[in-house]
Amino acid sequence: MVDGMHAKDILIEAYGRIREEVHATVEDLGPDDLNARPADDTNSIAWLVWHLTRVQDDHIADAFALDQVWLTRDWAKRFGLDLPRHDTGYGHSAAKVAKVRVDSADLLTGYYDAVHEQTLGALRELTARDLERVVDERWDPPVTLGVRLVSVLSDDLQHVGQAAYVRGLLQSTSA
Repeated sequence: MVDGMHAKDILIEAYGRIREEVHATVEDLGPDDLNARPADDTNSIAWLVWHLTRVQDDHIADAFALDQVWLTRDWAKRFGLDLPRHDTGYGHSAAKVAKVRVDSADLLTGYYDAVHEQTLGALRELTARDLERVVDERWDPPVTLGVRLVSVLSDDLQHVGQAAYVRGLLQSTSA
């Protein structure tokens, strides 16, 4: 192995980038901008950040046999969404997207930060062998922990990029 970063260090760095982008994207936005949808069939910043956080929370908890932060630390109650408790936003219709509304950026970043801390705790304990462990046999080939971690990372970065794009759209139309 080449001296320097190990796989877990790269993953920790990469997941840290998601956190930075989540904070940068929602910073200084009020409820109107967070909940705005550029068109009726598009996603709001609030939905995108909530969804990427729910997916990370769900998938990391499952892969490491942890409890979801959403379910065990009152985040479902704090958000107060009219959705099933285990909902992650996957496959949401426009009507369900509209149900994800927040009063502040702090709610989104608070939940993301709690999930991020749980993710970092799991990543810090990783070994190279752990990355080869199969975590989902429903796919062909079965999904290893390493593949799942990269999948979540990719999905989260795409969604936070979409949220940043929506922020740019909103700011360009209000200027």
